[in-house]
Amino acid sequence: MTYFFGCSYLDLIGYVLLFPLAGTVINGFLGKKLSKSIVGIIGCTAIGLAFILSFFVFIDLLQLAPEHRVFEKDYFTWIGSGSLEAIAGLQADPLSVVMILMVSGVGFLIHVYSVGYMLDDDGFYRYFTYLNLFTFSMLLLVLANNFLLMFIGWEGVGLCSYLLIGYWFEKKSASSAGMKAFIVNRVGDFGFILAIMLIFVTFNTIDFTEVFHAAPEHLQMGGFIATMITLLLFVGAIGKSAQIPLYTWLPDAMEGPTPVSALIHAATMVTAGVYMVVRCNVLYTLAPFSLTVVAVIGGVTALFAATIGLAQNDIKRVLAYSTVSQIGFMFLACGIGAYITGIFHLLTHSFFKALLFLGAGSVIHGLGGEQDMRKMGGLKKYMPTTYKTFLIGTLAIAGIPPFAGFFSKDEILLEAFSKGSILFWGLGAFAALLTAFYMFRLLFMTFCGKSNMSKHAEAHVHESPMIILIPLLVLAFLSIGGGFIGFPTASAINSFLAPVIGGGHHGTVDGGSLHHVSAGMMFSMMGISTGIAIAGIFIAYLMYIKNPDLPAKLVGKFKLIYTIIYNKYYVDEIYDATIVKPTVKSSFILWRIVDVRIIDGFVNAIARIVELKGEVLKLFQTGYVRNYALSILLGGVIIIVCSLILL
Repeated sequence: MTYFFGCSYLDLIGYVLLFPLAGTVINGFLGKKLSKSIVGIIGCTAIGLAFILSFFVFIDLLQLAPEHRVFEKDYFTWIGSGSLEAIAGLQADPLSVVMILMVSGVGFLIHVYSVGYMLDDDGFYRYFTYLNLFTFSMLLLVLANNFLLMFIGWEGVGLCSYLLIGYWFEKKSASSAGMKAFIVNRVGDFGFILAIMLIFVTFNTIDFTEVFHAAPEHLQMGGFIATMITLLLFVGAIGKSAQIPLYTWLPDAMEGPTPVSALIHAATMVTAGVYMVVRCNVLYTLAPFSLTVVAVIGGVTALFAATIGLAQNDIKRVLAYSTVSQIGFMFLACGIGAYITGIFHLLTHSFFKALLFLGAGSVIHGLGGEQDMRKMGGLKKYMPTTYKTFLIGTLAIAGIPPFAGFFSKDEILLEAFSKGSILFWGLGAFAALLTAFYMFRLLFMTFCGKSNMSKHAEAHVHESPMIILIPLLVLAFLSIGGGFIGFPTASAINSFLAPVIGGGHHGTVDGGSLHHVSAGMMFSMMGISTGIAIAGIFIAYLMYIKNPDLPAKLVGKFKLIYTIIYNKYYVDEIYDATIVKPTVKSSFILWRIVDVRIIDGFVNAIARIVELKGEVLKLFQTGYVRNYALSILLGGVIIIVCSLILL
């Protein structure tokens, strides 16, 4: 174990949070007075230091025996009420360390990219303040050692997503998108907080280690309580990770700056739900019905979102729906018990999806803000570096070997097939075919073929500066080599995560090690997965390079189907008609009748009664002694008269 001034790096785990928090505070309070270069340096340095420390924490953890690779550090008790004790503490184990390396590493590259991309923005310091806070919240979420502290980080990323999606709040579409993300996530968060309450009632604790150790004794396999806890947790995951039916906020999140899209889609917010399900793998293993729900939602979402991606023309919106689809793959893996495989795909996805979003940002930057792929084409000769790196990301997400996405996506399909889940394999395979098609459709429409740019755009199009290209090059390298950490028969990530997921301090489950799969089946499925990806690419080549008139002909022939897909199955419109408008209308009615007339009317009536009594009493409070004497005299007379009458 390595030591820094007498402390192990594990003991310094809190500084992984402190660095981005310090960046938030400095830029938030002083950023307006500092130059943009200083603001950018502070913002990037904060995340860079968090990544360096995360790396040394990883090294320290490796030096421990696999069964002892869990480190907890308690700081103070921040809630103590009866039997409820919430300790502010952090937990470093293989799962959380993999996550903080990914969050801080990819986050650092996005911060560097942002320096060049947002340089001309007037709110530069505000942007980096939000970005640092976003990273801090995500790191808190994955390092927390109890459910309540995780929920604080969970809500933190929700708040920051609202701030960053609606960053250009002067635009109505941006402010509406931020509000939509915030509200939809609150629906999922309600399920999460109910799950935390039920966990406390069941286990009398919210600490991860205590809950997961006690779960096999307190919960019956397939029992009602285990099922309810896991389903409520999954409601939270659905909202945060944008799965059916709470996915609609994520495509609209494209209104934020492109680096924000990369951070939300690749390294932070949408991965939170997957992380939470994997963290709670012991609970989910005790709830087979919940696992089936997770797999069904994941598989259906993967295919559903892939079909929508076929017809979108906004470059960022295509990537948004690809994120929804890829997160679906991760949940599919978790639902069939392949938790490690789900994390493996989460990791590779962070590489190529960050690359694709930042590449799209480079294109938008070079075209002066244009996002419509129909107004692009032929960009590879103007932006060769962006094109080459974007091609690598596209090959990775399509699942072409040896790129990163091939290994993780193939392993998901292999897990589904080997466990007899032919339906889930079919959903995943078809979604993979569509993914390869629509991603190469994006590539061909943007970079290949004839130019569809306006004369003005073509005259000014340019390659991005090096500060934008360097993160692309690093992510391209990771998108090529990142998949080898999960190479079949020699999976480094499987052996590293096994103590947490495959029989370590949190229980014993099958994390998806593929030990039950023969080499013949493994390589056969690799061939099939590759064939599926190549088929999707070939169809895209035929339609957009070989015969570019074919898409228009197909649209004309299948206009109804195209219209439905192009309009995203009218889900937003259905939600608007059945939920949003009735809610707004009912709230208006409640305001006008219940609030204004009944509640306010009751309060105002009491006030008027008191006021009237005051006016009456005022008549007797004149300040003249003679009037008081007269009142006493009259009162006495009345008393005497009444006494005589009664007698």
